[in-house]
Amino acid sequence: MGNPATSSAVTESAELVLPWLPPQDLAAAATACRALRASASAVTARRAADAARGLEPLPIPFNNGVDSKPYAYFLYTPFSLTARSSSTAQPWGCSLDRPPGPAWPRPTLDGFPSAVCGCACSADECGGPECACVDANADAAGLGAEGGMGSLMECGGGCACGPSCGNRRTQRGVAVQLRVVRHLQKGWGLHAAEALGRGQFVCEYAGEFLTTEEARKRQRLYDELASAGKLSPALIVIREHLPSGKACLRVNIDATKVGNVARFINHSCDGGNLQPVLVRNSGSLLPRLCFFAARDLVEGEELAFSYGDARLRPKGLPCFVEA
Repeated sequence: MGNPATSSAVTESAELVLPWLPPQDLAAAATACRALRASASAVTARRAADAARGLEPLPIPFNNGVDSKPYAYFLYTPFSLTARSSSTAQPWGCSLDRPPGPAWPRPTLDGFPSAVCGCACSADECGGPECACVDANADAAGLGAEGGMGSLMECGGGCACGPSCGNRRTQRGVAVQLRVVRHLQKGWGLHAAEALGRGQFVCEYAGEFLTTEEARKRQRLYDELASAGKLSPALIVIREHLPSGKACLRVNIDATKVGNVARFINHSCDGGNLQPVLVRNSGSLLPRLCFFAARDLVEGEELAFSYGDARLRPKGLPCFVEA
């Protein structure tokens, strides 16, 4: 039998180190001794219990009944970041119970400062018909025409109103129950874990904001890896036509390595059950891509939207999603 004191010391050290390891290194550590094997198993179980690592208001578990993969490994961010500010490592599977990281206030992106907006409303007035931060052309649900991209204007960092503001509905993280489910043909997919009403906010598509040059460079690499079956990329390109009609703003968001649970939303050939909405915060240069329920959804239903002309791989799989 091993020394109990030594075993305890190994376990305590493992709790500090193992949550930082990617799956292959975690598996290698588990072969070293019985104490590390038990600690690695506990880390794996905690990772499978919450894809969001405690960074969202609610846990988002993995559910796999088709193969031996307990979770998908990636770095989590509740909101989009510039590539140069993204982390290269992140603990996941710690034993300490920690409160969720705040989705408020959202950080100011390097190079994209927030300006003071013209909203002079109190917190309970924001979002009303007189609020300067509200898009008068958007309906109450923030949904656009069926099959198209919606638009929504919300208060931003320059507003005096706080997190309780009624015009910050997409800025408090994932507040509905979701789960990531493994499918035999499609891989991982995002499902509703509760009934959702039409127009209800589901999640933001968060990842790394890339320049067009960097996005094209990564896309070429992703296409090669995806064609060889080594990667499922999650780089999406949004094109927003500016009011002048003479220019188009291109926004590149890559959730392949750093992202949130929206990276698991699969494509639907018939448009899907999620409505993509470009949300612009007052004073912010770049819009955010957010998803709302396009219709009433039942518990257990897979969430999907049409990727449009955003082709992620030249030799893709056939569409298996029906919504």
